Amino acid sequence: MSPRRNNRRDEPGKPDPAPTRFDEIEGEFRVRHLSGETSTKMYRCPGCDQEIRPGVPHVVAWPLEGWGDESDRRHWHTSCWRARGRRGPSSARW
Repeated sequence: MSPRRNNRRDEPGKPDPAPTRFDEIEGEFRVRHLSGETSTKMYRCPGCDQEIRPGVPHVVAWPLEGWGDESDRRHWHTSCWRARGRRGPSSARW
């Protein structure tokens, strides 16, 4: 199964805004921890291949190389993100 793509109506290839105070650099990734309060969509976690329901706190991560490409953004359960070194992604390209 290929990873779910969250297509947006934004311009293709439009770079992400500059990093905010909420972004962190963890290894080779730019990471944003979300409280879930603004989350209205369901996502599929690449760490466990399970759903992240709206309102659930989670992590969004992008590879630093090419971080402006929204197609490389992945939503992870916080615990799956922390365990990624032991488990690895099950469905993500990276």
